[in-house]
Formats: sequence, C-alpha cells, structure tokens
Amino acid sequence: VANARTRRRAGGGGRNNNNTAAMCLISTVIFLLYFLVCLVFFSNLDSGDGEARGMRGLVKKTKEKLKKFRDKHRRGAILAEDQVAIIDNSINQSNNENNNSNANNVSNNNSNVNNNVSKTSASGIPIGKWPVSIRDEEGMFEDIPHIGYAYMGKDVTMTVPRLWADDPVAIHENKLMSRERALSIGTCVTPDPKTNSNMRGDKCPLSERTIFVAIASYRDWQCRDTVTSILSTAAHPERVRVGVVDQIVDGVDGSCDVPHVPCSDDPDQPICLYKNQIDVFQMDAELAVGPVFARHIGHRLYRGEYYAMQSDAHVTFTRGWDDDIISQMESTGDELAVLTTYLTDIVNSIDPMTGLSKRHTRPIMCNTEYEGGAQGKHLRHLSQPEGIPDIMGMPQLQPYFAAGFAFSRGHFVATVPYDMYQPMIFQGEEMSIGLRGFTVGYDYFAPERSVCFHSYAIGANSKARNKVPHFWEHAQAFKGTGIKAMKRLLGIVNMNPEVPRSEWDHSEEAKYGLGGARETSKFYDVIGIDVVKKTTQRHLCQFVHNKMHKQFMKSLRPDGMGIDYGQIDYKWVDPRPNDE
Repeated sequence: VANARTRRRAGGGGRNNNNTAAMCLISTVIFLLYFLVCLVFFSNLDSGDGEARGMRGLVKKTKEKLKKFRDKHRRGAILAEDQVAIIDNSINQSNNENNNSNANNVSNNNSNVNNNVSKTSASGIPIGKWPVSIRDEEGMFEDIPHIGYAYMGKDVTMTVPRLWADDPVAIHENKLMSRERALSIGTCVTPDPKTNSNMRGDKCPLSERTIFVAIASYRDWQCRDTVTSILSTAAHPERVRVGVVDQIVDGVDGSCDVPHVPCSDDPDQPICLYKNQIDVFQMDAELAVGPVFARHIGHRLYRGEYYAMQSDAHVTFTRGWDDDIISQMESTGDELAVLTTYLTDIVNSIDPMTGLSKRHTRPIMCNTEYEGGAQGKHLRHLSQPEGIPDIMGMPQLQPYFAAGFAFSRGHFVATVPYDMYQPMIFQGEEMSIGLRGFTVGYDYFAPERSVCFHSYAIGANSKARNKVPHFWEHAQAFKGTGIKAMKRLLGIVNMNPEVPRSEWDHSEEAKYGLGGARETSKFYDVIGIDVVKKTTQRHLCQFVHNKMHKQFMKSLRPDGMGIDYGQIDYKWVDPRPNDE
C-alpha cells in the first residue's frame, strides 16, 4: 500500500543548510537579472512586423505558455453553479465523458478531486463510488497549515487528502436533513443495474452496504493487529475499507499496513488479501498534536461509504461484527443514530474458539463532570457504568458521544467532521463532537451488544501497553496551543459565555461548527448542565438507565429522521444533591 505522507515546510528560523541554499538562490537570481538586462538592451527592437521583442516579447510569450499550460492541466471546478444534474445522471456522465478535460465538466474523472469528491449542483452532495482509495487521488491533495505550529507563529504546511464533503453546510443546510437527502449518501458494493450508480440508498442490501473504519494511531504496535482483526472477523470483508492516520517514528515504529510476516511469505494474511482496502496516511510522530487533529485527518480519508466507524488502534473485534453492528443500528429505526460507547476491556471478553463475545453486559454513556486545569474548565466523561441492558432488542438511547468507538451512517462524518483547529486537546473532544452532532440532529445510543473490546493498560496487558508512547511527549514544542484550542472548542458549542468571542479563533467556523436542527441550550437544559456556573445535575445515570429511552423515543419522527426535541419538555434535576 502506498502511504500518503506529510510534507514539512518551516518558515522563519530555519536550519543551517537554509543559509547556504539562500545564498545559492540569490546568486542565481543576480545572474539571471544580468542576463535579462543584456537581452533587453540588445534585442528590444521592433522586428518590422509589429511583434514585440526583448523583455516585452518574453513576458507576452511566457503568459501565453502559462495560459496554455493552465488550460491543459486545469482539473475542473469542484462545484459548477449551472449544472442541474441529479446524482445518477452525474455518474453516468462521468463514465461517458471520462476523457473529456473541459473545465466546465465537473463530473469527469479528471476533476481536481478525481470524482471521489466532486459534487452535483442539484444537491450539493458529493458522488460516492466503490471501490475507492485515496491512492487514486495522488497529486490532488491539498495543503493545509499544521495548526499546532500555526498557533506557535510558525509556518509548517502539510499535504493531505481533501475532505469528501468540503462544505458540510451544503449537506445539512443548517436545518434537519430530509430522509431523501440523507439516503443519497452511502455507497453499495454492487452498483444499480439500471443506473450503474453505487449510491442506492436503502435499496442496497444490508450485506453490500460499505463501511469506512477510521483509526487514529500514535506509535501503537497493536495498530496492525487491529486492522487484521477488523478484516479477518468481518462477515463481509469485501465491503470494509480501513483508513488509518499512522503517527510514527519512521524506521523505529512498525507501519500499520505492514503485517508481521512479509506478504511474499504469507500472502493469506488479511492485510495482504485486502491491501487495496487499506488507506494509510503516515505522518511524523513529532507533528502529532493530539487525537482531534489526527481524527480530523482520518475524516479526510472517508469517501462516501454507507456506514462509518471510529475505533482506537488497540481493539479486537468479534466474529461477524459488521453484520451485528449494522443489525443493531437498523433496529433503532433512527437514520440519525450513532452507536457509541467506552469499550469493555479485552481480557476474558472473547471466546477463543468461536470468536464471539462472552459478555452479556455493556457500558452506557451517562457520567460526566466539569474539571479544571491549564486549559480552563470543561466537561470530561468519567468512568461509565456497565451492566445488563435495560432495553432489549435494540440499542439504548444515551446523551453522550464516545470517541473510542462510534458507528453511524456515513453522513455523520460528512456533516460533523473533526475540527482541524484544536491542537493539543485530549479531554473535551467528545463533548464537542457530541454537541455539534446533536445540533445537526443526531442521537446517541449504547450498543446492546459489544462487537469489539479494548486493550487497556491494566492487568495482563499493563506491561505491554504502558510501553506505548503518547502524543504529549512533544508537548513542549506546542506549549500553550491547547489553551487557545480549548477556547475555540468551548466557544463553538456555547460552553464558555464568560469568554468574549473576540478571544477565540473563528477560522472556518461554519465548517466545524453547529447545525441548525437543534440548539445547544436544549441539550444543556434537558441533561442539567449549567455553562455559567460550570456545574452539572449529578446522578444522571439514574435517568438514562430507566427513563430516557422510553420517554424520548416516543418522539422519534415518523420518517426516522431523529428525535423531535421540540416535543420534549424535560429537565433533569439531581434527586440526591447532597450525596457524594
């Protein structure tokens, strides 16, 4: 697998060899200027036929050549305002006009996003294809600032894949998405026999609905084992695509897409068998600035799959996990459901003979509290209770999002992408994504059954896991950036009203901001969060365990497009405020 790598260009300060390079460049420029002056002096004459010669002629010819070069290599606009084609027609046009490089044709395969991220003007929604890989987009990546260095006043640029949906607002339109619009996102392994489109909505059989798995890994020796587990245990591995952001020290750490044994010696290893379904973006570990930035790049690897899953890099999956989690997802009847939780420890969780879970319990997300620190007061999730599900036959509604495991429809990634302007954030990311998703209309559920388990640095795995480095080993290089990032994180979700808006970064706030389906204030009122006093109504798990699902699911919209919180008039109040 060809890895995508970062390119680092630091401005100011520089290294010692920059001075030598600069002197060589200056000398070359002086020589060229001298040559051109001589050329003008001796050749700036009229040729007799009215054609300008000398410098004027050179400039004219250069501009003409540059124009021809741009016209020849122009890769097309991402979105053509005057094109009114529906998705199926755009796909057909793309197939029929594959060799046409006219800049007005935004559906051909020569567009600057290789048709994987090209859009139709009728819907503003990109076209999904299968199979797909960022390797097909080589030369079409984009440069972004490394935000950690940018917040330090330094110029370091990274070349990264483009987001499949560069404008999330064009998809959710700052209102609740219609079911028709939501179903226009998501690819199927087998294209429609009539239209040849991989985007078949809910007409796609469950077993052919594609799954994108995003993994952010920091120098983790278990990453390749996680990828192996995903592909080896899936009931339908042919519909799974894994995207890894692999932050490593080259030559020291193993790559996530390289198996323990060379493929030439053992070609039947899952990483070898399904190598075309693994995309790895490899970046230098010293550029790592925490999980938010890494997961942002991970979201850049998404290419329109029907479902999207987020997993840590040290997770083991149960046999048939893909069929199981899809079945659970569909049983909610909620197109905007996100199944998410803190995972149970792997020890004694999977039967080694059958590959199935031995657990009958599962965690549920309901326990959070304010904490302080250098970055200011913010909410962080605490240990979550685990027990026999209160609701049987489907996942159970809960208030919070968990970053270690999440499974949803693909449009969740497209409409709620991780914010690239949040370096050195560890605690707080889950509240940010959860609240942003809530305002777009998403609902969070605890899976009824666990389909994977986490290797924690405790018990039998303590010694091995404690050897894995952490991203904050480079924290000194980005000292203070987390404070700025936390102000932005809290500001976007309206959790720091005491901080003037002028004090935090508003870059691309619409892209990485709130939706228009719900207000954050509604969430705070229902769950019992006071963003002014920085307090929570405690013992929320009591409500989540026994009442939340039964009461709120009654307000699930008839078309399955999320819970209508306009019908919910409820505020959680701690029944035991004096209890510890």
